[in-house]
Amino acid sequence: MAHPLLTQNGLYAITDGPRDDLVAACEAAIDGGAVLLQYRDKTRDAARRLAEARTLAALCARRRIALIVNDDVDLALESDAMGVHLGEDDADIARARAKLGPCAIVGVSCYDSLDRARLLASAGADYLAFGAFFASPTKPNARKATPALLRDAKALGLPLVAIGGITADNGAVLVEAGANYLAAISAVFGASDVRGAARSFAALFETPRS
Repeated sequence: MAHPLLTQNGLYAITDGPRDDLVAACEAAIDGGAVLLQYRDKTRDAARRLAEARTLAALCARRRIALIVNDDVDLALESDAMGVHLGEDDADIARARAKLGPCAIVGVSCYDSLDRARLLASAGADYLAFGAFFASPTKPNARKATPALLRDAKALGLPLVAIGGITADNGAVLVEAGANYLAAISAVFGASDVRGAARSFAALFETPRS
């Protein structure tokens, strides 16, 4: 059974480091239709990161969507975020769940591996992320995934996230293949019109699947 905040398919907007207008940009993404938000900041400015994560957690709570923190279980806990996203070099699901509680969202990167997805689904993941599906400016050397992987992963019964070089122009094929969420960083937060960019992604989910 999906987490209550993982029942509406759509854009999963992911931030990428410091920016003066971070909160305004995130609010614009939500206004445009983002249904999930991830705080991703690889810098070491702990005080700023905590302040930003807390502010975004409060924003998301008001807008009734989940804030997910990238990689950092402690930051997710301290900021009152709804959950954490874990890669292969991060804490395991059980450790994250023990810290964040049974109601937290714990999402995981499965890259191009259905076997990893099966393992993490059985370990209690709330969603499974696959990619990169296209060339990604954020991770140019990322492993490559195919739409067929999404079709195969539907049998695992968890929400599926597609990530990696996704734009409003190339994302439709991934929605058709079964992606519940299209994750985007630069295509949203690198746009001159963040709200409009988010709206373009949201539109991909407005046509019922056949």
